[in-house]
Amino acid sequence: MDKLDAGRRAEALLRGTGVARLKQAVATSAGGIVIRFVDGAPQLVIGKRKRERDGVTWTLPKGTPNALETTEETALREVREESGLDVRIVRRFDSIEYWFVQGRTRIHKTVHYFLMVPTGGDLGRHDHEFDEVRWIAFAEAPTLLTFETERALVARAAVATTDGTFPVAS
Repeated sequence: MDKLDAGRRAEALLRGTGVARLKQAVATSAGGIVIRFVDGAPQLVIGKRKRERDGVTWTLPKGTPNALETTEETALREVREESGLDVRIVRRFDSIEYWFVQGRTRIHKTVHYFLMVPTGGDLGRHDHEFDEVRWIAFAEAPTLLTFETERALVARAAVATTDGTFPVAS
């Protein structure tokens, strides 16, 4: 190949000729920040997973809606399944967005979160999606939670627990 052929090939690649493009898709999930107060200090529930692509991750409980399920119903079900706790929604909270690639598809995901309080259940009843579930102090979240989007979300939730509208009874 001479210099002219090499230059044309590089130019074609830059224009996108011969470059595989990823399909794009959107996905939605819902979850919760489950909060309790112990001696006046707020705690939240997180879960640990082991995944090949990510290794060990600590995340908030969340998941994908079933057919005809509302965002609230999804959040309540997923939190119950993944944490073992029965919960009540206190209020709708923030959403986070991120991109990831699965197979040959680039997915834009939005996860809607709700602030929640436990009404029963037990962490020992969590399903197989988490290897471990635990209560942590909000101060531990920045060092334990794996993803920056969730760390920032929990920081905002910490502020919400002190704004006078969140129930503080254990």
